[in-house]
Order: sequence, then C-alpha cells, then structure tokens
Amino acid sequence: MLTPASLTSRRRYTFLAFQYALRPHTALPAASRTFCQSAAALAATIPKKAAARKKQIDMADFPPEQIRNFSVIAHIDHGKSTLSDRLLEMTGTIPEGGNKQILDKLEVERARGITVKANSASMIYNWEGKDYLLNLIDTPGHVDFSYEVSRSLTACQGALLLVDATQGIQAQTLSVFELASARGLTIVPVINKIDLPAADAPAVAQEIAATFDLPESSALPISAKTGRGVEAVLQAIVERCPAPAGDVDGPLKALLFDSFFDNFRGAVSLVKLESGTLRKGDQIASWHSGRKYTVSEVGVLHPEEVPTAHLQAGQVGYVVCGMKQSAEAHIGDTIYRVGQPVEALPGFKPAKSMVFAGVFPVDNKDFLRLEESVKRLTLNDASVTVQRESSAALGQGCRIGFLGQLHLDVFRQRLEDEYDSEVIVTAPTVPYNVIHPSGETVTVRVPSEFPEPSQMTGGRKMELQEPIVNAELIVPEEFIGPVLDLLNTHRGDQLHFGYLEGSTPPRVRLRYKLPLAEIVTDFYSKLKSATSGYASFEYQQAGYEKSDLVKLNLLVHGEPVDALAMIVHRSKAIATGREWVKKLKDVIPRQQFEVAIQAAIGSKAIARETIKAVRKDVTAGLYGGHYDRKLKHLNKQKEGKKRLKAIGRISVPQEAFYNLMNQ
Repeated sequence: MLTPASLTSRRRYTFLAFQYALRPHTALPAASRTFCQSAAALAATIPKKAAARKKQIDMADFPPEQIRNFSVIAHIDHGKSTLSDRLLEMTGTIPEGGNKQILDKLEVERARGITVKANSASMIYNWEGKDYLLNLIDTPGHVDFSYEVSRSLTACQGALLLVDATQGIQAQTLSVFELASARGLTIVPVINKIDLPAADAPAVAQEIAATFDLPESSALPISAKTGRGVEAVLQAIVERCPAPAGDVDGPLKALLFDSFFDNFRGAVSLVKLESGTLRKGDQIASWHSGRKYTVSEVGVLHPEEVPTAHLQAGQVGYVVCGMKQSAEAHIGDTIYRVGQPVEALPGFKPAKSMVFAGVFPVDNKDFLRLEESVKRLTLNDASVTVQRESSAALGQGCRIGFLGQLHLDVFRQRLEDEYDSEVIVTAPTVPYNVIHPSGETVTVRVPSEFPEPSQMTGGRKMELQEPIVNAELIVPEEFIGPVLDLLNTHRGDQLHFGYLEGSTPPRVRLRYKLPLAEIVTDFYSKLKSATSGYASFEYQQAGYEKSDLVKLNLLVHGEPVDALAMIVHRSKAIATGREWVKKLKDVIPRQQFEVAIQAAIGSKAIARETIKAVRKDVTAGLYGGHYDRKLKHLNKQKEGKKRLKAIGRISVPQEAFYNLMNQ
C-alpha cells in the first residue's frame, strides 16, 4: 500500500499535496500544510474524466416520460454558452461560480467568444419530487455552422429560442426558428440579458409574439449572467417540452447525430436511441456501411464522459465501439443490433463545402507536417474536404473546402494555435459550374481549371454558372441607405423589403439574392462598418445561375502566377485587377531591371503596375570632362539592364505571398 512513510522526501511532499488538494480538511503537520497549500495547483492536472467516472447514473431510473431532449438556439452572441453554464450549475452538474463556457471546449471558441462545434451535456433536475434527465445540446449561432444546428435539432423535441433583450430578433434568430419549426419542435422563447441598462424585455416579448406567432406571456425574461429567472427555464423545459417517444423493449434503433475522435479509442459516436436498449458487449451494425462492431463503452456526457450500464429509448449518450476512423461514424447513420435489422431512420443531407482555399506551408519542407496537422483537425470536422494541390509558385499544399468564410478563418487559426503551423492561405473561391456544348456539367473549384477565353470561341461556347444564396438582413432604419448601396455594389437583387413588426426603434427586414462569391471575402465586415455593427445577416444556398464570368490572371514579368489566379464577374474584372497589381507591387522586391506586373483576361492586359529597376550611380567616379563621358557609361548600363530584362526571371518569394495574403 502506498503511504507517505514509504516515499522519499520529495515524493512524499508531492503525495501530500495531492492528498490535501483532494481532501483539504486532512490533518497535516504545519510545514506539510504550507507546502501543500502552495502546491494545490498541482492537483488541477488530475483529468476531469477521473472525477466524472466516480459519478454513478442509473439510466433505468429515467424512462422516456422522465427525459427531455432540448437545444438552445439563437443568433450569435446572444448568450447561449452562458445560459448553458447556468443550467448546468443550477442542476448541480458543475460547481457554481464564473462564466466557464463548459461546452465551448476549443481554444478558438473561448478566444473568439463563439460556438463552433455543437456539444451536449446531460443533467438531472428534480421537479415536484421526480428526477428528470435533461439532455442539453448546444448549437453554434453563426450562419456558417447552420449544418451543425440542423443536425443537433434532429435529436431534440424542444428548443429554447434565446433572444437578446438589447438587440431583439436578428437574422439568424429567424433562420433557426424556421429550422426548429420545420422539425416540429416545441419552442420556448427566452429573453436574455435583462440585467443590462439598455434591455427592453416587454418590447422584445411583443416583437417575438408578432414575428413568431407565439403568446407574449410565453417568453421568459432571464439574465443568464446573474442566474436571475433561470430556474423558471428549467421548469419550462420539464412542463412544456414533450418527452421523447420510444419503446424500451423494442428492437435497437439509434440515430448517430454527431461524433468526435479520441486518439486512444477511435471515433466516439453521439447517438439518440429511438427504441431498444444498448449495453456494453452488444454486437451492433451500421446501416450505412454494413460494418459490425462490439460496444466497449456506453455513457452520457455529464458534461464529461460518465460510463453507464446501458442506454435506453429516448436517451442521448455516447458509444465507443472500435471505429478506427471518424469517417466510419457516418452522420445520420442508423445503428441496430446484429441479427435484428430495422428500417433506416431519416438521415441528414451531407454538408456541402462551398468555399475553397489553398493552404500551403511558408517553408516547403514543412508540407508533410502540415498535411498531418490538417488530417488531425479534420478527424473532428467531417464537413471539411481535403485534397492535395501543387502550385508552381507555392509548391505542395492542400485544397480545402469549408462551409463558409468564418469556418475557413477558424480552421486557419486552429492550425496556427494547436499545431504551430505557419501557413499561406490563398484567396477563397467558390465552386462554379461549366456546362459544355455536349451537356456535360463540370464543377470547377480551382481557378487553374477554369476555361480561358480562347477555349470558348466558335462552336465551343460554354455556359458558366455561379452559386447563388438567398440572404436575409435585419437593419436599423437609419442605416438602410448605405446597406442598399452595399447590396447593389455586390450584385444583389431585392426580393423583399418590409418593416419588422413590433420593433422599437424601427428595423427593416430585407431579403436579397446574392452571388456567393460576393459575400465570402469582406462583405460581412463592410456591412458591420456601414451599420456601426447593428445589422445582422444570414443566408441559405439557392442553387446556381448563369453568369458572365472570366478568369483573371496575374502576371509578373510576363509569367502567370497560378496561385494568384481568380474567377471574377466581368463587370468587376478591371477594378479587381487594379487592386491586386497594386498589392503585388508593394510586396515584390525591386530587381536589377524593370518588372511589369499585369492583370490579364486571356491575352488582354487590363491593369498594370511597374516596379522600377534598382539603379546604380555609374557616373559617381567621373570628375568633370565632357558630358559624352557620362553618357557613355549611362548607355552601357542601359544596355545591360535591357539584356537582363530579356533573360531575367522573377521568382516571387514565399514571404511576399505571406504578406500579400495577410493584407
């Protein structure tokens, strides 16, 4: 048995430090207690999972009628993570104190104050003498991650619609409400941040009633930060949200709605049981792939993993069954017991990458390290698509597909923060359709694959299509002029213009049809600048439309730079070309000869900047004499630079690309 007496002096103090941190009231000598108090931080390194595994939850105590599966849905920055923390605290799931952001587990989520990855947590709440199992599924608020929201709502019967008392209904509020309503979820409106001076809960309640056709009295005013009114939210979850349907004695049928990757156990699946019971040792099969697995562990997230004896109908939990790759945990799959096949549950429409960018290492020798880092990141993000790409200017890299611009930015930041990878990210592009005369449709994701003007002449006329989105904006009335100008500048077509009912001060609700390419770069920042940050914006995919597109090449000293090629609308080609040649002029170092930087469509140059040659003063050593002596030296220098210009080649350095893409 390990005792303090059996240890060396240093190890003994370490042993006592852990003992004191875990049991602060342990009687210790004064010297030991002083040491232990200073070393209490050491005990913080004990994994939380070790403490969580000591908790015992008997899932048999929670039949379907005592289970509530619900989600928190809202516009970005309306307080979802803070409310989740308060709910977990008030049910005794986590200790009280502070804004912990328990469900925001990624470093980038905590740094930016946003939710990127949907997470879940189970809590036990006693109401009128009965224990209820409440399964909370938190969701992202940004439009780029609407796929996560849609997927999470499938596992729920109710949703808390969170609205900021100072901002009212925003664009993403409307979007997530429609998603939840389409799935038949019971909506519980909650008005958050009533503790702020600018809060106007009664006005927001009227706005909710007018917009969503919900009773004004059904909205619950709360302050997730202080905990005021949160107890009423817990009661409303039990009273208003319906219990999940399911037959505990029926055949096993489980919906796999999410997964994450563990380096030691492989893919861990999050499932909602529609019927039956799932235990450790059960033989299960995937309806999607037909593969068979043996269950090695089941449990719930409380909020850390807590193994249980079993999971039964209506419950949400995790399953470990030896899936070696995250791709095996197919989102939307139906899990059933081997020998008892069932009808597949309705799955999910696969996430479709709509923004593509090349990711290259600053130093080409780091490519294999970068590729390994990308693979590890994609283990927990199945919506990302990756394929190798080679560039004459940047070397080996990866062409990666994302759900949107924020998704790309978050991915880049995680590469830098978690894997210390310094990368060059090319300008984002969207997928275009090229319809050939034969009727064949080719989707182009890389500008180098886009046809040149010479390939579309004569009988080889091709139809070019670009992706379109239906955008919804909510804008204060005072900013409507600059916003309409911005939308028109980005080739927007107005579909709807109206005022938001019950809104004080007046706010305008706009619906526009916009090309996706126009909003994946700096549209959102321009919108925020035009409205002092008061506008909200969200969009949905709306297919493809015919468009007048061209491939814009950037040439340095007559040579095209493939990494800087882009696809633009013809009406914006000249302005875009001028902007990029000016940027290039600022980052390319001067040479011994004059260097031309051009933007061209096919063989026609539409913009140009010139980098002047580095010129040595060849007449500095001449002392007087006739002017012809100086002229002779100057002409000799001129002829030398002319020969250099004819045979010289420019290699754009990696640092120039890095500085250019970071502008």
